[in-house]
Amino acid sequence: MSIEAEALLQEAKESIEAAQNYRSELQQRLHGLSQARKQVRGSASQTRETLQRHFQDLQTTVSRLLTERLNILLQEVDSIELDSVSPLDDCQKLIEHGISTADELLREGEAAIRCGVNEKEDKLGSFTKKALQIQLDSLPEVPTLVDVPCLSAQLDDSLLHTFRTQVARHGSVASYPPVQIEELVERPGGVLVRWCKVDDDFTPQDYRLQYRRGNSSQYEDAYIGKDTEFLVLHLDPHMDHLFRVCARGEGRTEWSPWSIPQTGYTTLAPHEWRAGVDGYILSSRKNITMRSDSSSGHGGVLYSNSPTYFCGQTLTFKITAAGPTDKRDSLGVCADSRTGTDSLQRDQAVCISTNGAVFVNGKEMTNQLPAVTVGSSVTFDMEVVNIFPVSNNNNPNDKGTFKLRVTIGSGNREVVFDWLLDQVVDSLFFGCSFTHPGWKVLVF
Repeated sequence: MSIEAEALLQEAKESIEAAQNYRSELQQRLHGLSQARKQVRGSASQTRETLQRHFQDLQTTVSRLLTERLNILLQEVDSIELDSVSPLDDCQKLIEHGISTADELLREGEAAIRCGVNEKEDKLGSFTKKALQIQLDSLPEVPTLVDVPCLSAQLDDSLLHTFRTQVARHGSVASYPPVQIEELVERPGGVLVRWCKVDDDFTPQDYRLQYRRGNSSQYEDAYIGKDTEFLVLHLDPHMDHLFRVCARGEGRTEWSPWSIPQTGYTTLAPHEWRAGVDGYILSSRKNITMRSDSSSGHGGVLYSNSPTYFCGQTLTFKITAAGPTDKRDSLGVCADSRTGTDSLQRDQAVCISTNGAVFVNGKEMTNQLPAVTVGSSVTFDMEVVNIFPVSNNNNPNDKGTFKLRVTIGSGNREVVFDWLLDQVVDSLFFGCSFTHPGWKVLVF
């Protein structure tokens, strides 16, 4: 085959490969477009159902409340009518009885006048005596119209206007949620979730973060507050979890629509304290330790169960209870988990004491952090700076150095320094030591 033919063949192969890549990219974009369409149509259908269900419930409730109020008012009318008409009925019966008596007396009087001469005197006398007994000058008192109730309905016409105004403002349809998840960062035994506001016209008062396992249909509350990030712990490694966030606007009681769920997971094993160390009690998840009364005054170092801290991560110690302090107390990170020491203030370790002093390979730094107490959070961040050669003389017996840049934060202050190790390490232990009981530490 000539050179020209080989060149054309190579060019054809490259074009075919480019066309295949192009087709693959287009198919991925087509899939993304399908997912976008599915989200729009699915969310629209769900929103319609939500609106219809809400307004139907609202209509039913309003109708029931109006009917209940109408019945109460009608019962009040019936009660007033009954109480007012009853004495009038009694008065009417008395007057009707008087009219009946007067009619009877008139008939007797007319009969007495028309009777014969022989009977007239007796009948007139009997009539006169009966007329005196009836007391024709005594009349029952009849109330005037101003003294009896005249019922009317007092209805506030502004209610309809207010109701119409509130209904016109009730509910809204949002094309996008006001907050969205910005970043998911895996942490040992958990995922750090960060979110942000995406609607400039929305002023958040509180945020609400929920998560669920990939094989579950029920979301759980993880956080409610004003922060825009939260570390969700106690997650099973290598298992997908869905996260979503919403917000409550300033001065509002209802929550905003949920953000689009994001999938995150962690491949990192959770930080755990080592079990079975005298003087320390662990929680069921082994991420919390408490200094006990046993061996008080001469305790050793409690290390992590394994070297689970890697450079590039943030290691946090949260102090949830505090006891008496001692200058040998320590919280920190080390290259090994040697026994027979009572503090991390030693070689191959960096730590902070409860008084805020910082130690690097057993030597105290001049910079100092705030004292550690209840509620304190101490963070360790490390990154690899450089790995020095084993030896300039190529002598395998000479040790090299491994430099890490360490940032320790406590309160609103932090110190930054370089930590030299005599060997390269992929992962590090963490540990703590307290001389006196009462200290309780959560690690994550």
